[in-house]
Amino acid sequence: MKMEILKYPLPAQWSGILKRPAMDTEHLFGTVRAIIENVRTAGDRALLEYAAAFDNAILESPEVTEAELDEAGAGVSAELKAALHIAKRNIEAFHSAQRLESKKIETMPGVTCWQKAVPIEKVGLYVPGGTAPLFSTVLMLAVPATIAGCNEIILCTPPDKQGKIHPAILFAAKLAGVGKIFKVGGAQAIAAMAYGTGSIPKVYKIFGPGNRYVTAAKQLVSLHEVAIDMPAGPSEVEVLADETADPAFVAADLLSQAEHGPDSQAVLVTTSEKLLEDVRNEVERQLITLKRRDIAATSLENSKLILVLNMEEAIELTNIYAPEHLIIETKDYAALAQKITNAGSVFLGHFTPESAGDYASGTNHTLPTNGYAKAYSGVNLDSFVKKITFQEIQPQGMALLGPTIETMAASEELDAHRNAVTVRLEKINRN
Repeated sequence: MKMEILKYPLPAQWSGILKRPAMDTEHLFGTVRAIIENVRTAGDRALLEYAAAFDNAILESPEVTEAELDEAGAGVSAELKAALHIAKRNIEAFHSAQRLESKKIETMPGVTCWQKAVPIEKVGLYVPGGTAPLFSTVLMLAVPATIAGCNEIILCTPPDKQGKIHPAILFAAKLAGVGKIFKVGGAQAIAAMAYGTGSIPKVYKIFGPGNRYVTAAKQLVSLHEVAIDMPAGPSEVEVLADETADPAFVAADLLSQAEHGPDSQAVLVTTSEKLLEDVRNEVERQLITLKRRDIAATSLENSKLILVLNMEEAIELTNIYAPEHLIIETKDYAALAQKITNAGSVFLGHFTPESAGDYASGTNHTLPTNGYAKAYSGVNLDSFVKKITFQEIQPQGMALLGPTIETMAASEELDAHRNAVTVRLEKINRN
């Protein structure tokens, strides 16, 4: 394992050294289009065939039964159940506070405008299987969907070779209010939620992370059939640290990201050369203790230890990188946080690890990656609602505003637009 060390890189070099591991999905589009089309036309039959081919699971139906849900409860320890309840409570508290409080605004006498948040009626949640059961993602997606008031919440996740779903995923789904759960993974799950099958209903928006095939499928179906939460790529963290940081903490934070997957990226940006060297040594010491050390070691090959001249330079570099997760472990972390303009989620101080947000502090862990934090927010309550604007114009308001509308419509040569106002003004004047 060798992390790349970069000392005092020039600003002209930053864009090059901050490149993420490539996640090219375009070359998968042909394969994924074929899967999508097969699911669109063959429905459940295609899903069962893909379960056998890709998951080595022979299924009679893709839907999880009530008996399986009841059985899952017995397969989850009391300790984990208690932890899931605490995490759900905190996620609920944070996301409930995001509800829109709409006000009616009279923009001029007799002209009133307002906005109303309406839940998206049908949402689909995707939870990867892979090398770890991401039951935390179930809470991060289903809890805000439930708070928003989505009428139909379904979840797709791949089965194991026995055709089973990890009991913690099922328990979390039931706890968070998911209506139906399906044993479907990969691009075929995205296609099923986008088009609907005999058993899986069509949804209006799809949420959740996944591998390259899932990402490619989300990109393709979003062109025509359904909305998606955000562009997605490999997970990433940046630690911004000074000489006050504890090397063991920083190393643990970098490794917690590296163990996500071989294409994850962990970046340290620091003003302290001693800290950089200490962190490098500490990473090597902690790495050998991890069960997923092979995955983490591969990820660390994509990772960087960057030494900069001062905190001003560190902040500028950070905002260019726009990390999914940013941990600020410095003496004056609160002041530095005010200067951050591009990040998915920020963790402040020496005792706030990224794993707190991944699991149980209350913030959402479904976040923009690959620099998309420059323009996208992470999943939040707004992700599950649409906002409809309303307006009401009284005769007094039309008399005041009408001539303005007529002038603008006439200048755009849209006579019918102008006439929709003129006929009303004539009636007001007659009265």
